[in-house]
Amino acid sequence: MSRTRFSGRTALVTGAGSGIGRAVALALAAEGARVVVAGRTRTPLDETVTLVERTGGTALAHVADVTRAADLDAVVRAAVDRFGSLDVAVNNAGVLRAGRPLADVDEEDWRTVLDTNLTGVFLALRAEVRQMRTQPAGGAIVNVSANIGAHRQVRGLTAYAASKAAVTALTRGAALEHIGDGVRINAVSPGASATAMSLRPGESEAERALRMEEESPLGRVSSTQEVARAVLYLASDDASSVVGADLVVDGGAAL
Repeated sequence: MSRTRFSGRTALVTGAGSGIGRAVALALAAEGARVVVAGRTRTPLDETVTLVERTGGTALAHVADVTRAADLDAVVRAAVDRFGSLDVAVNNAGVLRAGRPLADVDEEDWRTVLDTNLTGVFLALRAEVRQMRTQPAGGAIVNVSANIGAHRQVRGLTAYAASKAAVTALTRGAALEHIGDGVRINAVSPGASATAMSLRPGESEAERALRMEEESPLGRVSSTQEVARAVLYLASDDASSVVGADLVVDGGAAL
């Protein structure tokens, strides 16, 4: 049975050229949203738009770097100019720099991780809330954090964990400050999912599957569609009284 929870609404998804971001964009479009897909590289964004349009959906690609405030302001403006509003935003863009204990992390990698994973979410939130609070119906925002950070730690991922734990704190604070503006803000914290980011250097998908049988209580990675369903729940009216939540989707890895 088809669902139309987002009919007539405009959604923005950052990091939508692949992985979870693409899955979220496709899922939103399948439920009636007009989707603006944002990312740093044009070609994969155009591929996402093509996938949306093949199923009868409507999408617009917009190149944007989440570390640049002007880019985030521009993509929000493009969404409103094209479709008339911004009703849903999913801040998914992120990077991972892995493999070194904290004392061996160089400053460039640290800044790259924090600039993208934390400051990028702040800049996106700021631009999105500024638009949504002008709208009679407000809006809903979902930040994509991670189970690594506020929920668990992994050796070699301390910088990443710090950035994602901060996203959880940022989400809760922004949710408290802006629910009075009619803007609901929540987070989803995926664990290992079926994306390239969850592969260790040189690891194949088959090798990852064997590893996850041991590491995850569920015994496998989450599919990107499973993560997308959690995002859509929080963005929808089904979660109309959910404010400042951090929904962990990781097969029990953080237990």
